[in-house]
Amino acid sequence: MTLEEKIAQLVGVWVGASADGGEVAPHQNDLNPDPDLDALLPSGLGQLTRPFGTRPVDPAVGALSLQRTQERIVGENRFGIPAVAHEECLAGFAAWGATAYPVPLSWGATFEPALARAMAERIGADLRGVGVHQGLAPVLDVVRDARWGRVEETIGEDPYLIGTIGAAYVAGLESTGIVATLKHFAGYSASKGGRNFGPVSVGPRERADVLLVPFEMALRDGGARSVMHAYTDTDGVPSASDAALLTGILRDRWGFDGTVVADYFGVAFLHLLHGVAADLGEAAALALAAGVDVELPTVHAFADGLVQRIRDGRTDESIVDRALERVLRQKIELGLLDPGWSAVPPVLAGRSGDADALHGSVDLDPEGNRALAARIAERAVVLLANDGTLPLASPARIAVIGPNADRWTGLLGCYSFPAHVGGQHPDVPLGIALPTPLDAIRAEFPGARVTAVEGTGVDDFATDGVPAAAEAASAADVAVVVLGDRAGLFGRGTSGEGCDVESLVLPGAQQVLLDAVLATGTPTVLVLLTGRPYALGDASTRAAAIVQAFFPGEEGSAAVAGVLSGRVNPSGRLPVSVPASPGTQPSTYLAARLAGRSDTSSVDPTPAFAFGHGLGYSTFDWTDAGATDEVALGEAIDVAVTVRNTAPVAGAEVVQLYLADPVASVVRPVKRLVGYQKVDLEPGAAARVAFRLPADLASFTGLDGHRVLEPGDLDLHLAASSTDSRAVLRVRVVGAVRHYDDAQDAARRLTSDAEVTPLS
Repeated sequence: MTLEEKIAQLVGVWVGASADGGEVAPHQNDLNPDPDLDALLPSGLGQLTRPFGTRPVDPAVGALSLQRTQERIVGENRFGIPAVAHEECLAGFAAWGATAYPVPLSWGATFEPALARAMAERIGADLRGVGVHQGLAPVLDVVRDARWGRVEETIGEDPYLIGTIGAAYVAGLESTGIVATLKHFAGYSASKGGRNFGPVSVGPRERADVLLVPFEMALRDGGARSVMHAYTDTDGVPSASDAALLTGILRDRWGFDGTVVADYFGVAFLHLLHGVAADLGEAAALALAAGVDVELPTVHAFADGLVQRIRDGRTDESIVDRALERVLRQKIELGLLDPGWSAVPPVLAGRSGDADALHGSVDLDPEGNRALAARIAERAVVLLANDGTLPLASPARIAVIGPNADRWTGLLGCYSFPAHVGGQHPDVPLGIALPTPLDAIRAEFPGARVTAVEGTGVDDFATDGVPAAAEAASAADVAVVVLGDRAGLFGRGTSGEGCDVESLVLPGAQQVLLDAVLATGTPTVLVLLTGRPYALGDASTRAAAIVQAFFPGEEGSAAVAGVLSGRVNPSGRLPVSVPASPGTQPSTYLAARLAGRSDTSSVDPTPAFAFGHGLGYSTFDWTDAGATDEVALGEAIDVAVTVRNTAPVAGAEVVQLYLADPVASVVRPVKRLVGYQKVDLEPGAAARVAFRLPADLASFTGLDGHRVLEPGDLDLHLAASSTDSRAVLRVRVVGAVRHYDDAQDAARRLTSDAEVTPLS
């Protein structure tokens, strides 16, 4: 291959992306000129960027267009190599008409990895069917500051929860043949002030023991074949040029042999934003040397400047060859270089190539998808508080109030197609059914007289509708106040990429509206449809009940209405803490002792509702907790508890296992999650929940920067949340300190085992 042909395999092309108007990627309008395919394709092409997710396109017609594009690519390069087509699939295939599942924060709220895997299998099948090869998901960033706009895209604030659910998603997607792409590697969520693209100043211990953990779990336990670098710099080193991260940790220590792809325009940003490269050619050389293999979304830095650097000897061609080998190996794995490879997507096999005839013939939102979306939404709803008002007992008059009551925009995250791209095409139908909460409440309570008043907008600060809302509440038996976010991008929403906030107050005048309704004295059920947690002031104790749903997807309205009626017994648990005060960020349960409340600071970061918290309509007794009293260093620890449903209705309890290390050679978190299990129990039924905790889960990064396992006492908390321990069991670990070398570190166990045994 010529140098130009080699580099062509390392770039994507983004056809049809808007060059003006609303951006869906940072600096898109500045950095995405229309590509000259006639000039590019004779050298070949590495990737096709978002053939379905750039503008509304009928799925069957899009598949036909992709087929024809691939045939052109194959026909115009002398080796006949097709391109890898990639798409976003954060909360479903981000294409017109495809199922919009709950956002990842809702996956975390389920505490059920199996649901994430089942969802990913369906997403992967849909992607594969229309000819896509790679999905840009999941996001494995650990929430460190809830003001960050992309909290909705994360799975939560705990690396163990993120890693287990993220690995399940990866395994599901990869099982369909789709390449899963982990993002954003690494530290993106730990930016200063929770600002998108902000610099990251974490220490090596926080990076190793918190931020990197989910990525390692998803690679080893999920089998991901691609990683996307983060936009941010850590201590002055941008991830895109960080050889210690992209090669030293990812490849040399963890043994990763897949591809590293650039976050959109991230290579160019080494020159344009970070200032570590004098021009685009140097930016390309830095990224390739660090370990980036593919520039996305389009040709920019991996272009003439890079060619010239190699021609004049300033950059060694070997770094191009290294990336090329990885890219071609992955294309071989995908079957793209097989002699019998066909450009025809599976959904079009044996069918006419006429676009008009194909229109409407491919369904990306079938009944099975919607049923699974409904199941995830139901299992993710978190009941934060309840004075007994819920479930509602056939109220005659319901006032449904709030800006998210009769809008679908509170249901979907910023990477759903309707929110991500659809808003730029207002004349195009949504493509999927999106009943609003008001629709669902009316359907759930057909005998009730339902009055709807908006009261205020999501973020317009208007209060002229507040008196009418209060009047409607006064005339009702119960008021359901539906508040929260509207997902968007780069300031076009209250949650989403580039939609960071200064403090965690409800957007706009929503708190004013809520306080006015509460002041009427009518029992008030607060429903939050959000992408992040918000501080609610004294409403957290004044509301009769609080229902939290993190952008619950296209079936989310019915799930919330089912919780209100009791048709759904809520079993979700918080994947992020809900703050008591809006100004205590950054704050997370996963923190050292001195990060909590103390008499040395006037700021109290104690949350209103802690990580892992969630109520239901069943009650559970926890009895007979026990654990191994003493183990030799390196041996597994057994711990178990019996849980019984003491309520007259079936329900689910989430047994959470936390580890506390009272004395260690470095400061450790007060406690951290090391195991969990959701248990469904019929009325009166009981089960024995047993965990086997590998000794490796008690290890950490020691004083010398390497992993260490120390003897001493460990406290194991069997808990209903991070602040609700039902039993604390002390285990004595005896033996000599174990220092891990790189091989031992890479081979260590990352998860505990859980077993549920039904009891009579």
